[in-house]
Amino acid sequence: MKKKGHRPVTRVKNPEPKIEDPDWVIWAAWADRITFEEIEKKTGYKESDVIKIMRRSLKPSSFRLWRKRVNQRSIKHRKKFEYSRKKITSKIKKGDYL
Repeated sequence: MKKKGHRPVTRVKNPEPKIEDPDWVIWAAWADRITFEEIEKKTGYKESDVIKIMRRSLKPSSFRLWRKRVNQRSIKHRKKFEYSRKKITSKIKKGDYL
């Protein structure tokens, strides 16, 4: 009798829902590394549509917290995210190790 391989299951607090699930948009909007452009490419919802969905789905205080978080983070927009990555990588000099 062969032993079955044991592969540990990584559990996260908020696992990613299926993309067909309406909750995926809310999950992606909260995720820091998913830009509005990626959300639009996968679902067809523009940034204004995502804001409307979040306003409808969240409590008022949670919506305000999310808007404050999105406005402070420069990575929810592709251009700002790429610019911030260039800024980080340009500080690293040749021969430096991370």
